[in-house]
Amino acid sequence: MFDPVPTARPAAGPAPRLSRALLSPWSRFSLLVVVLLGAASTMLLFEPQRLLASGWPPQLTGGTAAMIFGLAYGALTVAFVPRPLLNIAAGALFGAQTGLAAALAGTVLGAGVSFMLGRVLGQDALRTLLRGRLLTAADGVLSRHGFRSVLALRLFPGIPFAAANYCAATSRMGVPPFLLATGLGSIPNTAAYVIAGSEAASPTSPVFLAAMGFIVLSGLGGALVAWRKRHRLGRNTPGG
Repeated sequence: MFDPVPTARPAAGPAPRLSRALLSPWSRFSLLVVVLLGAASTMLLFEPQRLLASGWPPQLTGGTAAMIFGLAYGALTVAFVPRPLLNIAAGALFGAQTGLAAALAGTVLGAGVSFMLGRVLGQDALRTLLRGRLLTAADGVLSRHGFRSVLALRLFPGIPFAAANYCAATSRMGVPPFLLATGLGSIPNTAAYVIAGSEAASPTSPVFLAAMGFIVLSGLGGALVAWRKRHRLGRNTPGG
């Protein structure tokens, strides 16, 4: 009596195909690469190391200046500016206490932005690109013991800051434990660099020498931990 209503088929025109292409893992990964290259190029033109020579703009003082520095710190770490340079600048510009607060805030901010960029734009493509037993082992460790692993990475900096951020982003680790571990684990080394920056005018002072000694020891400890972790991952993976 009634003819059956034909089932609507999904449109097969160019618009859906273009949408799928733009949302594909490799398209998002390409966008991540473009964003990071643009940020790095901008920072090379800006030359943030000039802060150590010319100082902070005189019109910016107090808590406002420290807040702006923390925001800039976070953006600069996403653009691969080395954190030791920024930590020394924080100490030289704001002193030990305020400089440490600004540097830690910038550290957590930069780590969070990098983590989310990697998670949203690059996770699928990075997991495909980096497939293999080492990534599988790292994913397992970060997924099961994420907080403890990231805390160790920050306490003993054997892996570059940005690399640790994007490595964690490819795992199934949650955002809150990643940020908490980053904040807590970054305190000792960040404090050492900030104190060294605040005492840079007195390089023979006991405080400066103690800070530099801690930096050297933590660097050696980080190299040792990284070496042991690499061999442990190799032994725990199939065929290792």
